[in-house]
Amino acid sequence: MMQRPLGNSGLTVSALGFGAGPVGSEALSDSDAGALLHGVLDAGITLIDTAPSYGASEERIGRHLASRRREFVLSTKCGYGVPGVEDWTPECITRGVDLALQRLRTDVLDVLHFHSCPPDVLHRPGLLDALTRAVQAGKVRAAAYSGDNAGLDAALETGVFAVVQTSVNLFDQRSLDHGVAKAVSRGVGVIAKRPLANAPWRFADDRPASHDVGEYWDRMRRMNLQTDGLSWPELALRFTAFAPGVATCIVGTTQLENLRANARTLEKGALPEPLVHAIRDAFRRNDHGWDGVI
Repeated sequence: MMQRPLGNSGLTVSALGFGAGPVGSEALSDSDAGALLHGVLDAGITLIDTAPSYGASEERIGRHLASRRREFVLSTKCGYGVPGVEDWTPECITRGVDLALQRLRTDVLDVLHFHSCPPDVLHRPGLLDALTRAVQAGKVRAAAYSGDNAGLDAALETGVFAVVQTSVNLFDQRSLDHGVAKAVSRGVGVIAKRPLANAPWRFADDRPASHDVGEYWDRMRRMNLQTDGLSWPELALRFTAFAPGVATCIVGTTQLENLRANARTLEKGALPEPLVHAIRDAFRRNDHGWDGVI
């Protein structure tokens, strides 16, 4: 698995990261979760991304991978979910860091994101300072922001964040010309989320009901992309993983074979340039003010 620098953060990550949301599902047994997590590392993936809102994900990562902690970059999120504490307050950030360290059974969080923090909330008194103090105390290596649209723009303007996580995929390309480009110019590492665009190609003629998949389904139909004989997952994954400025893209799954297939896909390298240009042109021609899907 190819490894890349995560901006100027000092961290190095695999081009394919693991989105650990599915690990927290009650539908996945604890033993299967452990086997999956070990399989992730055995496949050469060195970035695992989680969040306190992903069920038992943090706790399971800590329990199953504590003995292999040095083998991967650990990314999680904060800003909410601390018992007895108001969300998006300095105390919430400070106590949230300590709780994450406990659940993940580690002495440092490599990457800690403000999780979809709205622009007006971002500048609440003391909020950014609380995150900076966690970095200065050695509890966090890289302060980060996860989100799209105006929130991402506001986060980049603060100069506080060493890493950002944002949507980049076939049907969500505006960040490539805006947030991603700005991040790269400032040495900020970029983690691409939703690289498979929630797989709207699964639905034929009936628009899916959920907002995020439905929005991407609409865009897919308007863009009318040609896959040049590639499967939709391969086209999507190779487009995002090799997009300019993207250090890594995170995909979640409960099936090790799916994860290994994604890793094999990236071994094929970037898409042919003419195909990339056609994908970019199709998006720009049909862009109706499309922003990232919340």
